[in-house]
Amino acid sequence: MDKDHALDAFAALSQPTRLDVFRLLIKAGEVGMSAGDISDTLGVRQNTMSANLGILSRAGLIRNKREGRSIRYFADMDGMRGLLAFLMEDCCGGSPELCQPVINELACDC
Repeated sequence: MDKDHALDAFAALSQPTRLDVFRLLIKAGEVGMSAGDISDTLGVRQNTMSANLGILSRAGLIRNKREGRSIRYFADMDGMRGLLAFLMEDCCGGSPELCQPVINELACDC
């Protein structure tokens, strides 16, 4: 991930509702959630939620899949890993092996 992409991701996550959506979708895992379920769970109007989902999607943090007339949303784990890798690429004074325990802790089999 390059700096501009990381800035887009941070900008997307800097708004409370979008951060809540992203965390909710991480919890939902591979099952994901429909836009309506996300709106209901977080108590956000659907048109507002639609705009927030678009921003998160453009930032590469979530992905979606059409299911008939509805759309199911998922956390984009590759996008999240890319952002975390960007943050840690120069860690530990240029000795990334020192950061390996942290990287291992963050990694999951999702």
